[in-house]
Amino acid sequence: MKLPVSTEWVLHCATTLAQLDPGSTASAAQLAQYYDLPAAYLAKQLQALVRAGVLAATTGPRGGFRLARPVSEITLLQIVEAVNGTSSPYECREIRQQGRGALPPEDCRRTCILAEKMGEAHDAWRHSLAGVSLADILAALPPSAPARTRSRLAGTR
Repeated sequence: MKLPVSTEWVLHCATTLAQLDPGSTASAAQLAQYYDLPAAYLAKQLQALVRAGVLAATTGPRGGFRLARPVSEITLLQIVEAVNGTSSPYECREIRQQGRGALPPEDCRRTCILAEKMGEAHDAWRHSLAGVSLADILAALPPSAPARTRSRLAGTR
């Protein structure tokens, strides 16, 4: 499975926002400059996180994005699904019933075993991401990372 590059962007941006002081925000422009990303496209991805309830957005001179919930309540799955949706990347088109190798209908009453196994893999992947919160990610960062992130992000204003 290959996810869009924007998936990496939103995962890193959410982790960056998680390192800010409570009540602090960062604009899309700041985050884009921080990671050398296209600001307009990043802003659209961040808005998807707002619609999903992962981020909150404020306007005005001190406006920007911040986490909408505590880090322990935001999972990697919520972030990924906010920008990529929830559907499985595998879609069975029942080709086992087509062409010269077509199986008779009575042999196709049960779900295709390949579709079943791909669905199980997708469920396992989702379960794995659902079990990791931003709090878990922060706990794995070096202790100096949040202060470094805040300092460097402040330099992008």
